[in-house]
Amino acid sequence: MTRQTIIAGIVRTTAGPVQGSIEDGLLVFKGIPYAAPPVGDLRWKPAVPHPGWTGVFAAESFGASAPQPFDPTGSYDRVLGNHGTPPFDENCLTLNVWTPATDSERRPVLVWIHGGGFVSGSGSLPVYHGDTFARNGDTVVVGINYRIGVFGFFLAESGDNGNLWLSDQSTALKWVHENIALFGGDPDNITVAGESGGAFSAATLAIQADTSPLIKRVILQSPPLGLKLDSIDDARKGAAQLVKAAGLDDDDVSSLRHMPWESVLGLSFQRFEMATRFGHWTTPFLPIIDGVSLLEHPLDTLINGGASDIDVLIGWNVDEASFSFALNPELQDVSKERVEERLAERFDATLLPTAYEAYAGEERIAKNPLGVLMDVISDELFRQPALELADARAASNPAWSYQFSFKSPAHGGRLGATHCLELPFTFNNLASWQHAPFVEGIDVDEFNALSGAMHAAWISFIRTGNPNGAGERGPSVTELPVWQPHGEDRTSQVYGTQIESVRDPLSLWRQLHATAGRKMRHR
Repeated sequence: MTRQTIIAGIVRTTAGPVQGSIEDGLLVFKGIPYAAPPVGDLRWKPAVPHPGWTGVFAAESFGASAPQPFDPTGSYDRVLGNHGTPPFDENCLTLNVWTPATDSERRPVLVWIHGGGFVSGSGSLPVYHGDTFARNGDTVVVGINYRIGVFGFFLAESGDNGNLWLSDQSTALKWVHENIALFGGDPDNITVAGESGGAFSAATLAIQADTSPLIKRVILQSPPLGLKLDSIDDARKGAAQLVKAAGLDDDDVSSLRHMPWESVLGLSFQRFEMATRFGHWTTPFLPIIDGVSLLEHPLDTLINGGASDIDVLIGWNVDEASFSFALNPELQDVSKERVEERLAERFDATLLPTAYEAYAGEERIAKNPLGVLMDVISDELFRQPALELADARAASNPAWSYQFSFKSPAHGGRLGATHCLELPFTFNNLASWQHAPFVEGIDVDEFNALSGAMHAAWISFIRTGNPNGAGERGPSVTELPVWQPHGEDRTSQVYGTQIESVRDPLSLWRQLHATAGRKMRHR
């Protein structure tokens, strides 16, 4: 289909009037500033609402992506491909809106937060465009950019808010609540959704005193809720390392604030190497339990009853960790003994042999030591914490859990149902992912059948809080499989070559980890 772009009408937001465009029947507003540019003295300061503008803001092109690593050869990642594209700029706090009409219909609103390990991604990427949800679900969709890496996770001074990324997202969500009715949306029916780091973000927004009341429901796709977050001491050490790398005095943060962002980004790359540990997902920048913006791990708050009035849909992919480990040449011949050393971080000596054999006997990507290693990482970081949250929520409110099991044929099938692979299916936009190696070889008919069902279920949940019942607004699906709520039997909707409700699909692993105890839940 040829994309048609026509100038759209003017919407008068709280910061000033904006003018978008009409693209394939939808009204699209791109690059709207929601916060003051975080530059100069505002670098490493919490976001503040944009002061506004005079005249009409031409919201016809996307804003810059947040500064991040980029490989211009296009070979950045053999699984996902490049996850952020130029232009990059520190002045990146913008959002994009897709809507069927700027009328008074008060449509359900979806706010999408991109993932990327807290170091990559952009709400402007074609893979995250909101057109499919807006068109198929009659919803209003907002995608946001926020600070990542060294610009979003930096404690400049003691007592400061170290989670600048969270202040950005909070400011964007408040902008949505204040303005979305002007774009045809319902400010009282907002779903915040994300994948990976974006899902972690959505969970964190759900527990914040100032943003929780603005959220009706959340969709958490592969949230890494098993992460051990940085403490104040960790954050101080990270800040000191950056100052030292810049050749400045120990407390000379002011000079760092006025250094070109390209230089600061380059100095931060040392964190990637420092964060690398055998058998752990590399996360050079982490949310900070700073006592100001984040008091404890979001998982602890949620399982102890926080945000109890927010609807939750949560899930995991079977082979999450293959994303970072399956193709790593240094791990192809990893020994059983080395993997057992990694398992010893989770299981005590009496349980270790049983745990290894249980993982090795499962029909996963491989029964070799690397397969065992990937399964353990998938469990610790993604699957078991998600299950624990679903269990806790189901005790008092309906919760919906899913397991994505569709296996990528790329790289000889070595990736399986890897991290991020569910995204083309939930967005129903395979054509936008053709740059990504992990979609190579996917049968279009299989994709359409599975994606149609997932996309329609997501739309139904966004509209009603229940993934059943609103499939008529999705793509052509003759009959949606019934999705049972997560309850005492731990039923999850399994999306693979078939779609079925399965009781306790993580039973073996859940029992193993329960025996190991809760002390290692946050690694």
